[in-house]
Amino acid sequence: MQGIKLAGYETATPIQEAAIPAALRGRDIIGTAQTGTGKTAAFVLPILNKLLEGPRGTPRALIVTPTRELAEQIHQVTKTLSTGTGLRSATIYGGVGADRQIKALRQGVEILVATPGRLLDLIQQRHIKTNHIEILVLDEADRMFDMGFLPDVRRIIKAVPAERQTMLFSATFPPEVELLAAQSLREPQRISMGISKPAVTVTHALYPVPPHLKSALLVKLLKQIDSDSVLVFTRTKHRADKVARQIAHAGFRVTSLHGNRTQGQRQNALSGFKSGHFPIMVATDIAARGLDIESITHVINYDMPDTADAYIHRIGRTGRAQRTGDAFTLVTPEDNDMIRTLERIMKQPLERITLPDFDYSPPPPPRSAPHHREGQRPPRPAPTPKSFSKNRLAPRRK
Repeated sequence: MQGIKLAGYETATPIQEAAIPAALRGRDIIGTAQTGTGKTAAFVLPILNKLLEGPRGTPRALIVTPTRELAEQIHQVTKTLSTGTGLRSATIYGGVGADRQIKALRQGVEILVATPGRLLDLIQQRHIKTNHIEILVLDEADRMFDMGFLPDVRRIIKAVPAERQTMLFSATFPPEVELLAAQSLREPQRISMGISKPAVTVTHALYPVPPHLKSALLVKLLKQIDSDSVLVFTRTKHRADKVARQIAHAGFRVTSLHGNRTQGQRQNALSGFKSGHFPIMVATDIAARGLDIESITHVINYDMPDTADAYIHRIGRTGRAQRTGDAFTLVTPEDNDMIRTLERIMKQPLERITLPDFDYSPPPPPRSAPHHREGQRPPRPAPTPKSFSKNRLAPRRK
């Protein structure tokens, strides 16, 4: 209760209300809920409650998650909620040296928050003993499947005791995840917070724009937004870097987050964005799942995502913890099918907005060589079109 008070929780969210009592009874759980609903505390609190009694200094709970960023976030929630209990958690993930992680294990921890690859490495090297694991949590199971981790997850399940409590959380349930659940959980209680649709705390708006004017319109929007925390999504790593450069050229402090950045660069980007040093972060979908920064007021889709689920996860980065947020999407004619899908899910038309003081008339630049137009999905990675110079796209300084 001390940790709950410190975290600022006053009332349970629906997923917490449904999952915590079942987890406290020792039931296996299959949980699905909208993003930003307090799912992490729904499994961390029952874990802490159970571990208050029993041996200390050996891993008794294992939380497996697909990315380093998610592992760190779950670790931070665990540290806050475990205040005053003496329970310790450690993160185990690749991309950084293992020495510090091995040192934490030697000092003794009760909770491991791990990505699959590094966890298996340290189990194999006998730095981690899994024979006392009482609770196994598989978080973002569909994301682990998407990233090719399912074989590793199966090996992890074999490495922990058969007599355990298992909680599996997934936003969607492709057949492979359903099969994993059937094989690894015993008479699970299913907890679903309804169909996957955007949080009601988010306001949506579409900004139709010709593909070649996307960056200019984005800069115009950023100048009009009064916010210290804006997350911009692009479809590719290459475009994330390009858009970040264009935003910086317009005079904003901006960082980027994508798979080509080193672990150190990713941590610096996240900490700089969280602290407000970088008010704007441009990211690919690597950041769409699990990025828990309550201060994000605006999500801007520079590119429309490929699926409705991806849209829901992206815009779920704002409007969290009962706060309100805005989701802006720059749309071109090729996005019409996805717009219709989203409007069916939300059972209402999405507002289209045209900025009165933005010039939509400039024609596209002449195409000197075959290349894809900005904002369209390329058949394969292509070099940055020469016709999109930063100077041309950036607004003139007054």
